[in-house]
Amino acid sequence: MNLRPYQRASLDALYASWIRRDGPGLIVLPTGAGKSLVIAALVRETLDRDPGHRIVIVTHTRELIAQNHRELLALWPAAPAGIYSAGLGRRDTGAQVLFCGIQSIWNRTRDLDAFDLVVVDEAHLIPRDAETRYGRFLAAMRAERPDLRVVGLTATPYRLDSGRLDEGPGRLFEAIVYEANVGDLIHQGYLAPLISKATATTLDVTGVPQRGGDYIPSALEAAVNQDWITRAAVEEMVGYGQGRRAWLAFCAGVAHATAVRDAIRAEGHTCETLSGETPKRARDRMVRDFREGRIRCLTSVGVLATGFNVPQVDLVALLRPTQSTGLYVQQVGRALRRASDKTDALILDYAGLVRMHGPVDIVTARSAAAIRGREGEIRAKACPGCGALIALNASTCEACWVEPEAEAAEPGHEASADDAHPILSSQRADRGSAGWRPVAGWTFAARADAAGDLEVTFHLRDGRHHRIVLGLAQAGYSREKAVQWWRQFGGGRDVPMTAGEAAAERARLTRPASIEIRPQGRLTETVRYRFPDGRIFAETRRLGDSAA
Repeated sequence: MNLRPYQRASLDALYASWIRRDGPGLIVLPTGAGKSLVIAALVRETLDRDPGHRIVIVTHTRELIAQNHRELLALWPAAPAGIYSAGLGRRDTGAQVLFCGIQSIWNRTRDLDAFDLVVVDEAHLIPRDAETRYGRFLAAMRAERPDLRVVGLTATPYRLDSGRLDEGPGRLFEAIVYEANVGDLIHQGYLAPLISKATATTLDVTGVPQRGGDYIPSALEAAVNQDWITRAAVEEMVGYGQGRRAWLAFCAGVAHATAVRDAIRAEGHTCETLSGETPKRARDRMVRDFREGRIRCLTSVGVLATGFNVPQVDLVALLRPTQSTGLYVQQVGRALRRASDKTDALILDYAGLVRMHGPVDIVTARSAAAIRGREGEIRAKACPGCGALIALNASTCEACWVEPEAEAAEPGHEASADDAHPILSSQRADRGSAGWRPVAGWTFAARADAAGDLEVTFHLRDGRHHRIVLGLAQAGYSREKAVQWWRQFGGGRDVPMTAGEAAAERARLTRPASIEIRPQGRLTETVRYRFPDGRIFAETRRLGDSAA
């Protein structure tokens, strides 16, 4: 199977967790990273090893059910697969591999034979309370198979309302077994670059009450659905959208989405509105026309943030303020897929979400939890030259090289970083400038404070050096990142387990001709390696594992 390196690494990490008997695990892959293919490969490889196993893939929308089913048949036309979904009009109860909707199956488990593996797609939609459809479904499955294996896949390993999926009472998953970074996949060419602009029009939610960790929908819509604000925002959107093919606008309610739609139409562009109230046939028609270019823009209320697969999207307008980091990441993720003639995607942040939640490639489950309850905290600022959103602590904007005017630090504001693409994490000026630096040599040594970790030092021709640490002896994500590095450097599929083994096998590796280091704020930096044959490999590293 032709899996990308990170897709292969995610399955290897999952299998390793099964060997360790770690319990239900999560695979975290950004939107557009190919979760459906990973699910298909998981099914095929599981049945290759255990031909008698039965597998159920459960999710929440008929579009995802059909998409995952199609992906498996494309990979394996003879797959013993069926569908159980009221929305799709099928109940293939006897299928060895069953793709189903949680709404259709949760209280009908008596109609099914026992399963050995449950795969949950879009796992972030599982509520906190275990006494829900997912919780009851899994309890029924375990009653039939106490040794049932469970794996979840998601782009956001935390619920849209609150909390990590692998923490707290009632959790259905034990740990994240693999997580791919948005920045890594963009640098490696698998996802589309994102850029953003600070908009002249901003939505004011001062005083809007909250409930359950987010704004009360009716109060939020009343605050933002103002005719003059909508007209100003749409005029700006249309200006930025010239030359862009497919626009998405996320709105605060049906009336708001309708108003935005009418304003876009008044500017001479085709636009439709999708919400939970849109009939299925109408929704299918609108999405098809949007994908084929007959509709320029879709305004959405809650239905396109997950499970929406139109790679051509190259402009996203954030018109719905939200305290939910998960919802923010999911909305932005609609623009990450690559498409022909698509060089990047523009994020227009009318709702102040980049400022609130931070650059999309460094948002984590822990940072999402930390942001909750800190309404109004600013995590980015606008460049006065081009309007790009940059880090609070950045002294220059990489998009236009303008120096922002000095500002007094505001108490309680935690600086977060953006990238040259402002919605991505950016270079900090105090850690040196980016640029390719020739490599004169490299050395390998065991790290003194971590048994089994390998320290690789690149000696640069300008007299500097750069050190990275490979967690060869670690478990989970650290090990998988080390495995990916070793293979990208030509070391082959069999990767050493210790620093001593790696040092002995270093001759298998190809030394890069030059490297480029782009710091990304307080916590991470991107390291790019250019090899003698011109190939470039890029990765994002925590600063504790990478240093000058």
